[in-house]
Amino acid sequence: MKNLKFWLAALCLTVVFTAEAQEKKKFKVHTVGFYNLENLFDTINDTSKFDERSPIMEMKTKQFEVYQKKVKNMARVISEIGKDVTNNSPVILGVSEVENREVLEDVVNDPALIHQDYGIVHYNSPDVRSIDVALLYQKKFFTPLSTSSHELKIYDDNTKERKYTRDQLLVSGKLDGEMIHVIVNHWPSRSGGEARSRPKRVAAAKLTKRLLDSLQSLDPYAKVFIMGDLNDDPTNASVTEVLQAQSDKDKVGFKGLYNPYSNMFKKEGLGTTAYRDAWSLFDQIMVTKPLIEKDYSSFTLYKAGIFNKNYLVNKKGRYKGYPKRSFADGGFTDGFSDHFPVYTLLVKEIKE
Repeated sequence: MKNLKFWLAALCLTVVFTAEAQEKKKFKVHTVGFYNLENLFDTINDTSKFDERSPIMEMKTKQFEVYQKKVKNMARVISEIGKDVTNNSPVILGVSEVENREVLEDVVNDPALIHQDYGIVHYNSPDVRSIDVALLYQKKFFTPLSTSSHELKIYDDNTKERKYTRDQLLVSGKLDGEMIHVIVNHWPSRSGGEARSRPKRVAAAKLTKRLLDSLQSLDPYAKVFIMGDLNDDPTNASVTEVLQAQSDKDKVGFKGLYNPYSNMFKKEGLGTTAYRDAWSLFDQIMVTKPLIEKDYSSFTLYKAGIFNKNYLVNKKGRYKGYPKRSFADGGFTDGFSDHFPVYTLLVKEIKE
């Protein structure tokens, strides 16, 4: 099928692709995405965690008011990712920088999302800042069959003491009856500099690769999504050498990975977060080869994108053009996140 164009059927999750010969076929379309929620902490001081470092806990006044607004802002963004195509919010959304399950329950129970009936997969991780990754899913479309959390063990270069960071989340389940697997990541930061911290992200990539290998050893044709805030660009060694993700679909081999964000970064200069006037594309979604096959009888990747709507962008000040973050200069900005969400659109032909 060439020169595919699609339009949204008003009241159902289908799109119609029109070929040059005017042949029309109906496709179901779903959004699968990822969003770094930037310090989504509650206002409760958990004495078992170091959550005092969260921006909300550091505020002297209006903590709960800010928390409520932060939750509402997150729900608004999530409700709109992919909606212009699917008329629906993401059926599956990986998230990072959340303190606990309770903050996610507040988000999915916001009026903007409650009608979608989201389920939550979350494990507490040992991260020093008390932040975790998680998965949200619409129960009417996705059914988790197995979930697991996987520790990343990394160590300080000098003291050799363990550095506690986020676990990686693996969720396997049925999307409209079709088995898929999702690995949600938030790799170690670039604190101390990119070069000095690089081995930690390489270690994270190796853990992700082991999880991928274990899935493919059971099913070489497994449909796997690797998503997250990697704190590395698509061109970094963790992605290109450890995961061996390809920017060209035609170069993806058996059991290989395709990274649709690579060319967005290399050729288009796009990013999801900015620092010192330089854009990085740390937030990525990669897929295994079966998700890029031209077989529309099962779910196939149609498009990947960055959700960077105008309201998510700073309009003025020294951060003009950057993502409109929630917290800056010790206060709440009524913004959203210092990262743009990323998303993929999956299509599957509907037989009449």
